Amino acid sequence: MPEPKIRERNVIVPAPGEVVLVDLADEPVAAGGFRARTLFSGVSAGTELSFVKGTNPALHHGWDAGLGLFGGPVADPYPVTRLGYMEVARVEQSRTPVVADGTVVAMAYGHRTAYVADPLRDRVVPLPPDLDPVLGIYVAHMGPICANGLLHAAADQYGTDVRSLGDGVRGRRVAVIGAGVVGLLTALFARAYGAASVVVLDPTPQRLTVAAALGLDTADSSADPAPALKTAWRHAAGDRGADVVFQCRGQASALHLALRLLRPQGTVIDLAFYQAGADEVRLGEEFHHNGLGIRCAQIGRVPRGLAVAWDRERLSAETIELLRTDGDALRKHLISAVVPFDEAPAVLTDMAARRRHELQVVLSGS
Repeated sequence: MPEPKIRERNVIVPAPGEVVLVDLADEPVAAGGFRARTLFSGVSAGTELSFVKGTNPALHHGWDAGLGLFGGPVADPYPVTRLGYMEVARVEQSRTPVVADGTVVAMAYGHRTAYVADPLRDRVVPLPPDLDPVLGIYVAHMGPICANGLLHAAADQYGTDVRSLGDGVRGRRVAVIGAGVVGLLTALFARAYGAASVVVLDPTPQRLTVAAALGLDTADSSADPAPALKTAWRHAAGDRGADVVFQCRGQASALHLALRLLRPQGTVIDLAFYQAGADEVRLGEEFHHNGLGIRCAQIGRVPRGLAVAWDRERLSAETIELLRTDGDALRKHLISAVVPFDEAPAVLTDMAARRRHELQVVLSGS
């Protein structure tokens, strides 16, 4: 029998600090499936790099899904063979009526040049023809992460009676900590859904420049902006601060700032990933004296009671609408580099070692 033709490549992390491309045999497409030929694959500078650096908690502690607890050590977490969750692909060899050959779809299967998909197992979101396909990297997973943050803010106000993503931000003063991809998309969602004002805070001048180019108000978080912003955000005597803060930067100091910015009895909607914990958060100060709340908003869960009405498909649809409105600006200002797929090992290791600084890298599979 002839050797299978090598047509596919996968990005893997065999050990901390190492990223390589591995050739894969051409996997056959079973009945009911299709081949997704990668066009673009977005790089997450937070989650993915934590596997390259070796700082992801899942690399060091076992996860008990039944109890929801981290527990004993992980026997051998490497190699990491699935890295990434922002893919855009063209359908080939479809053997399912769900999608036809040639359809451009958003998925989340990791950095590989092709993937054999099963619609019963994998989320498949067809992209509308009027959308720039490179923006599709945000549709299956990253955009819904940010939309889910707004959904949690809405649930904080209305419980299960949420009618719109705008229910938690409409007419309200909103602060967003972090001008990375999550923070900027969240800020754009808040603006699109009628926030009275949106301020993005970050210590990095280059990121604040991008936020300003997207038409967002900004503040330098390295200079303690809380006194000035709370002076401006007056509701009543003894009641100053943001109505809601979206915390999108994985640093303990950022969470502490989020608490300082809130008005009394306000809530931080936390979308950040604290790889090193959060020892600097001082819960005996503003958190205690102002009666504040912290609500974790991760894409693994929508608010309790909203899973049927607000499933992942609806959050992807909301993302598409945002991209239709702000897509041109996002393509121009947010996506900082589009590089050939073969450059993935060098790009990821350079970013992990801070030799290269990018806001959003996209690997091109074409």
